[in-house]
Amino acid sequence: MSEPRPSAAEPTPRVVVPAGTTAGAAVREAGLPGKGPDAIVVVRDVDGRLRDLSWTPDADAQVEPVAADTDDGRSVIRHSAAHVLAQAVQQQFPEAKLGIGPPVRDGFYYDFDVDKPFTPEDLQALEKRMKQIIKGAQRFSRRKVESVEAAKEELAAEPYKLELVDLKSDVDTDEVMEVGGGELTVYDNLDPRSGEQVWGDLCRGPHVPTTKHIPAFKLTRVAAAYWRGDEKNSQLQRIYGTAWESQEAQDTYLERLAEAERRDHRKLGAELDLFSFPEEIGSGLPVFHPKGGIIRRELENYSRRRHEESGYEFVNTPHITKEQLFLTSGHLPYYADTMFPPLKFDEENYYLKAMNCPMHHLIFRSRGRSYRELPLRLFEFGTVYRYEKSGVVHGLTRVRGLTMDDSHIYCTKEQMPAELRSLLRFVLDLLADYGLSDFYLELSTKGDTGKFIGSDEEWAEATETLRQAAVDSGLELVPDPGGAAYYGPKISVQAKDAIGRSWQMSTIQVDFNHPKRFELAYTASDGSRQMPVVLHRALFGSIERFFGVLTEHYAGAFPAWLAPVQVVGIPIADEHAPHLADVAEKLRAAGIRVDVDTSDDRMQKKIRNHTTQKVPFMLLAGGKDVEAGAVSFRFRDGSQINGVPVDEAVRTVVEWVGRRENESPSAELVKVEN
Repeated sequence: MSEPRPSAAEPTPRVVVPAGTTAGAAVREAGLPGKGPDAIVVVRDVDGRLRDLSWTPDADAQVEPVAADTDDGRSVIRHSAAHVLAQAVQQQFPEAKLGIGPPVRDGFYYDFDVDKPFTPEDLQALEKRMKQIIKGAQRFSRRKVESVEAAKEELAAEPYKLELVDLKSDVDTDEVMEVGGGELTVYDNLDPRSGEQVWGDLCRGPHVPTTKHIPAFKLTRVAAAYWRGDEKNSQLQRIYGTAWESQEAQDTYLERLAEAERRDHRKLGAELDLFSFPEEIGSGLPVFHPKGGIIRRELENYSRRRHEESGYEFVNTPHITKEQLFLTSGHLPYYADTMFPPLKFDEENYYLKAMNCPMHHLIFRSRGRSYRELPLRLFEFGTVYRYEKSGVVHGLTRVRGLTMDDSHIYCTKEQMPAELRSLLRFVLDLLADYGLSDFYLELSTKGDTGKFIGSDEEWAEATETLRQAAVDSGLELVPDPGGAAYYGPKISVQAKDAIGRSWQMSTIQVDFNHPKRFELAYTASDGSRQMPVVLHRALFGSIERFFGVLTEHYAGAFPAWLAPVQVVGIPIADEHAPHLADVAEKLRAAGIRVDVDTSDDRMQKKIRNHTTQKVPFMLLAGGKDVEAGAVSFRFRDGSQINGVPVDEAVRTVVEWVGRRENESPSAELVKVEN
């Protein structure tokens, strides 16, 4: 999941910084804002590098001013807030040793080595101290350290910083190190009156000019973290926070965060009795309860139906395989770290299946294929197992056992463009049927590392064909350089949910390499043997993840066609229950999932209970309803329609469910004839 991509402000005009002049002076001379949400906080030079406003070029330089309310501007504010946090921690806890403190999506964190875990009271005290530091308008001042030896001498009391000094190079972005590739720099926090150093940190920057340029911040939580993400290293305390260009922007974010918490699928899963994660089974291995099983079955059944209508053929493959299969496919050793360790039988290594594609290739290869069979679309709900680290596992959205709605399409090169367009349309239409309709696309391409296989020419052809299919869809296309799978480029469908968060859904990949590795071939119309192209496609990503996303999208109030209980009958008194039992029988005969609440609770409590359980249709009946052969509708939003004839009520529910309406029914939306 990711939060909404902030829309960029209007393009800021470029500014020339004369030699010997600070960027800040040039920005002020240009009349650009220095205060407020659109204040200029850094500039971007011609090489694309962000520079402090105190930067002074040796020759005239054209720069792009970067405002606080842009992605880069917010990132700089958050990085600066992380430094203020570290300063506050070391003032409050002088024995604390510093780890790293990068900006991250929507916030920042800083890692500390301390004797005792931080408490909620500690966070409150640190926020207060940070506000004092910010109010003091300390100036961020960049200083180059002349040598590794000088840096080590200055940082002798900071063991983790000393390790970074030894690295003295850019590292993997997941570790977010603070040391620049070509030089070592420190940012000092200077007292605005005396100019004396108050605090400093090894960092490559840039930063806002002064602490007063951090308009809004909040510390959010504490978590344990391992140094450099390795469980073999020291365990540190990580404090998370958020910072924004204005209090209004922060308040909007915090409200969105609160709404996301209310929609948390893990909480709703327990409240609605949908699924659980028994410790006896293991982390990241969910079990679905009867109600969750119904929703999952409906998700899968509708998908199966749509696939059948679109010419897919269903296959099934085992959960375990010999090691050689993943060596042939190339998944070993590329993905060895995320695969469960092998099991040894009869002197051979077997692996739990981590992906379905190699087995589908064997099905294609099991007999001779003709061009007349292509495109051949194989489909499977295939359960796979991947070892996610404990800190990464998260509810249903990041699990260790997942069922992929996996498809592999085998086609000719000539068929590939049309097949990709059709495939993308099929994916978008099916996601829309489940209630997701706000999409953009991400194109993941080959990077510069050595992990990619295949020729540059094939990659270029595959990438361009995918790009054109994405363009033809009419959706926004966002580049993702280096994000491709090792065997080919991919398109990811990003869907926004009801509160504007983006989730990666379907992926479509073009693969020229597996056909070579598995020696896949078909007989062409001229009798020659040709190699097909493989298109990999996971529509939901995984059933588990899609289930979690939909739970949060609908806040647990699933559409009536997916709801585990679609209708509940609520009698006003015991003597009215037989009437509702007759109504329930008619609904069941029409395929509707219905219960009648005959508990001892009072009617109003029954209504509250089933509203909390988010049942879409409640049918109430009292004496007048029984006499008139009618029921009254009650909906999740509290609205009601009284005195509806039983046959009309049954017809209304059956038609609503049959249309697979994704809106929650209400008195305003449901049309009945009394």
